[in-house]
Amino acid sequence: MTAWTETLAGEMLLFKLLGKAFYAAPDREWLDALVKEDIFAESPFGGAQPDTKAGLTLLRAWSRANRDGISDVALETLQAEYTRLFIGPGPVVAPPWESVYFSEERLLFQRETFQVRAWYARFGLTVPSLHREPDDHIGLELSFVAHLGELALQAIQANEQERFQEALEAERRFLSEHLFKWGPGWCTRVEANSGSEFFRGLSLVTRGALSELSEQLAVPIPMQPGS
Repeated sequence: MTAWTETLAGEMLLFKLLGKAFYAAPDREWLDALVKEDIFAESPFGGAQPDTKAGLTLLRAWSRANRDGISDVALETLQAEYTRLFIGPGPVVAPPWESVYFSEERLLFQRETFQVRAWYARFGLTVPSLHREPDDHIGLELSFVAHLGELALQAIQANEQERFQEALEAERRFLSEHLFKWGPGWCTRVEANSGSEFFRGLSLVTRGALSELSEQLAVPIPMQPGS
């Protein structure tokens, strides 16, 4: 189980980071910490994946450009890019909600939203703004994967094999039913439409992490919905 311990610890760390990165516009304190702590020197999970390597190259270049601290201009540029990509106004380049990609009208709060909410509830979780924000935001789904990985890790540490297998099976099902159906395609949209090394790098690392999960858990990634 040593290999699983290392794998799950890395998965938990990376998916927590990615969930935070995409859930809200970046702030100066967090960005400065990423640079100061050299977070993008390597990946704790999926480091051999080609997408992960390409993403880290971009993120390390971004870190070097900001090694003396995030300037006001750099911060405003990143926050504007976050808004353009994920919020609007105007046509949203890469909507960060699952249901948009399975609704002809590209609507929020659809079937997928409530299915994901039920998954969270099963593990005692709710979104920060229940009923006011869609539960199927990419940042929340990535954070949920981190949570499931943490539960599996805790089960190993407690030598509870049945609970470990249950956590892995929950992760397989959630990925198969939700995140794998749209997450990799969403990453591709971000990569193709962002002019920022930061967000392009994060999207590539995310796609690499999802590919690694697919291999580790033997869950195939299906064809992605069209844009």
